[in-house]
Amino acid sequence: MHMADALVSPAVGGAMWAASAGLIGYCSRKVKKELDNGKVPLMGVLGAFIFAAQMINFSIPATGSSGHLGGGMILAILLGPYAAFLTIASVLTVQALFFADGGLLALGCNIFNLGFFPCFIAYPLIYKKIAGYRTTPVRIVTGALLASVFGLQLGALGVVLQTVLSGITELPFNSFILLMQPIHLAIGLVEGVATAAVVLFIWKSRPEILEKTAAAVPLGGIPLKNIFVGILTAALFIGGVFSWFASTHPDGLEWSMAKTSGSEELKIPETSLQGSLSRVQDKISFLPDYGFKNVAEPEGREASEASSWPSVDAGTSLSGLVGGALTLVMVVLIGFLIKKRGARIDRLKAEG
Repeated sequence: MHMADALVSPAVGGAMWAASAGLIGYCSRKVKKELDNGKVPLMGVLGAFIFAAQMINFSIPATGSSGHLGGGMILAILLGPYAAFLTIASVLTVQALFFADGGLLALGCNIFNLGFFPCFIAYPLIYKKIAGYRTTPVRIVTGALLASVFGLQLGALGVVLQTVLSGITELPFNSFILLMQPIHLAIGLVEGVATAAVVLFIWKSRPEILEKTAAAVPLGGIPLKNIFVGILTAALFIGGVFSWFASTHPDGLEWSMAKTSGSEELKIPETSLQGSLSRVQDKISFLPDYGFKNVAEPEGREASEASSWPSVDAGTSLSGLVGGALTLVMVVLIGFLIKKRGARIDRLKAEG
């Protein structure tokens, strides 16, 4: 559900950039009391895992569409809403800058749609009410399913409203929303199952993580080595190998656009702000669309083989590994900077 710049006007894109930037600043202030030497690296490895998981599109039967994990609910449950929002914002930033996944103008929209709704609406109002303080396997599964579906429905609605407010006439509200909401309901159900599976794994390994996250306190001295190794191993295999098995069908947003406008992509005028940002993105992204730049498409029989499934591709594997590493480094760096700044402010308050 990564929006391209063609779907967003400069006014809407700028407004959503401001909203997401404000949320990032707010979360940075709120999260500093929860950060410790365990939580910061946990943010990093979970960010790497979500980056890799988002590379795998799963087919939605009988639709010709696909979906991928959003990851906001997993992060909110395991990290709390503030750290989760900073982590998903980092994932989406790495994707936009280095892999041309989602537009630069639309980055604020994508951060808001995939971060705000699961972290600040679905998590506290649904998951936390169901499983946050009375954790059992049944409550985890129920809460994860309902919260994932609700969060993704709000995110899909956000996409529709942002395109309408941007004046994208190719995607009229009534037609677009009647396609976006049902297909993302199906995607949300799959995401709910995946979210429940990840959370159950952590709960069985270290239930204290869920307990302390729900209470918004530092993780303290919880042994996390095995958790780190398990999550990083999963991220390496998902990004490096399992990404070959991603569905080749268009994702829910592209499918809805194709059904509404007849095309999975809308053209951007070369002289527009979107066109300028697209050229900047082309220069920055060194593995666009999770593959090598300027790779010519083979013809004839080889073209058929190139589109075969699974798509065993070195560029895809490298993208999964490099993207996960970049996300981990970015998230850990942000976490430690926030932690260091918080400690400095506390010291100044104590001295003053």
